[in-house]
Amino acid sequence: MNRLLAFVLIVAVTLGTIAFTTPALLDKVRLGLDLKGGFEILYEAEPLTPGGEITRDTLRETAVSLEKRANATGVAEPEVTPEGTNRIRVKIAGVSDEAAVRDILKKPVELTFRSMRGCNGDAGFCKVELIGTDFKENGASIYQNELGAWEISLSLKSRSKFAEVTREVAKLPAPNNRLAIFLNDEMLSDPNVTQEINSDKASITGSFPREEAKRIADTINLGALPLKLTEKYTQSVGATLGKQSLEKTIFAGAIGGLFVLLFMLFVYRVPGFVGIISLALNTWLVLLGFVLLNATITLPGIAALILGLGMAVDANIITAERIKDELRSGKSLLSSLKAGSKNSFRTIMDANITTALAGVVMLFIPNSSIRGFAVMLLLGIVVSLVANMSYSRMLLYLLIRSGRFQNKKLYSVKESEIRAL
Repeated sequence: MNRLLAFVLIVAVTLGTIAFTTPALLDKVRLGLDLKGGFEILYEAEPLTPGGEITRDTLRETAVSLEKRANATGVAEPEVTPEGTNRIRVKIAGVSDEAAVRDILKKPVELTFRSMRGCNGDAGFCKVELIGTDFKENGASIYQNELGAWEISLSLKSRSKFAEVTREVAKLPAPNNRLAIFLNDEMLSDPNVTQEINSDKASITGSFPREEAKRIADTINLGALPLKLTEKYTQSVGATLGKQSLEKTIFAGAIGGLFVLLFMLFVYRVPGFVGIISLALNTWLVLLGFVLLNATITLPGIAALILGLGMAVDANIITAERIKDELRSGKSLLSSLKAGSKNSFRTIMDANITTALAGVVMLFIPNSSIRGFAVMLLLGIVVSLVANMSYSRMLLYLLIRSGRFQNKKLYSVKESEIRAL
C-alpha cells in the first residue's frame, strides 16, 4: 500500500510540475524564422583590399560585427554563423522592416578625422589623421553640454597620437587649422584646433537633436566590417507563413502522439501506461533543456524532437517486450522486471549510442539547421536514457511491489502463453 501511495505521489508531482511550468517554458522558447517569420541571408566574404587574405579570425570578427549590427536594430537573438572559409549565414526572426535591417547589416561604417595638412589648393580635408581603429570599441556615447545641446563623445586608444595630431593641426594658419570629423563621406563637424589636446577623449560638437546624436553614436559603435560582403542567397518567410507552419506542425505532432499513446496503452497496458507518463516527462525535460541552452527551435529541431520521442517510445516497447518474454517463461513479475530491464539495456544503449554518434558528426557540419537538428537529437537521447531507463522502471517496480497489479494479463501476457518452469 505504501508503494502504491508513493507511485501516486510521484506521478502527481510529475504531472503537476509539467502542467504548471509548461506554459512559462513555451513562452521562453525561441522560434526560428521558419516558425516565426523573418529572413535569411548568405553572404560571401572578400578581402577589403586586392591581394588580401580571408582568415578564420577575420571571418569570425565579421560575423561578430554583423551580430552587433543586428542587435543594434532591436531584433531578438539573431543567428550569425560563419560557414566554410568565406561565407556567413544570417538568420533573423520576427522582423517588421526587412529592408532597413539589411541596409544596416551591409552598411560600411568608416569614422575618420581629416585635416588640411599637406593639401594643395582646393583639395579640402585631404589628409586622414585618425581612422576607426584608433578609437575604442563601443567608445561613442552622447552627452549634453553646458548649453543643453547634445554632443557625441569618443574614446581614443592612444592619448599621445591624438596629442600629436592636434599639435600639428594647431600649427596651421586659420581657417585651415580645422580637424574635420567624417562618418563615411559625410562631414559631421569641423572644429578649429588652437592648441595640442593631450587627452584620450574627443568630441563631435554641434546642435544635434538627441535622436540624431544617438543615431550617430550607435552607427559609430557598429564599427567597420573587416571583410567586404556580397549577398549570394536571400530567403524571406512571412510571419503568417511561419505561424501556419508552427500550427500545422503542432497539430500533426498532437495527432501522431495521440495514436502512439493509445497504441502503448492498449497493447502493453500497465507498462504502456507507465511509458506514457515517462514520455510526458521526457518531452518536458527536452523543452526545459532547450530553454536552458537558450537554443532556437526550428522545423528541423522539431523533427529531431519527434525522432527523439520515437526512440523513447522504442525504449519503452523494448523493455515491455523483454518483460513479457520473461513472464512467458514462468518467472514472477518482479523477477521478470529485473531480467527484462537487464536484457533490454544493451539493445537500447546500442541504438542510442549509434544515433548519438551520427548526431555528433552533424554538429561539425557548417549549417545552422543541421546543427540545430543535431543538438535537439542529442538532448533527446540523453533525456530518454534518464526518463525511460530509470524513471519508468522505478514506477513499474513500485506498482509490482504494491501487490495490486499481479495479474499477468495487465502486462499483456495470457495464461496460455506462460510456460511452466
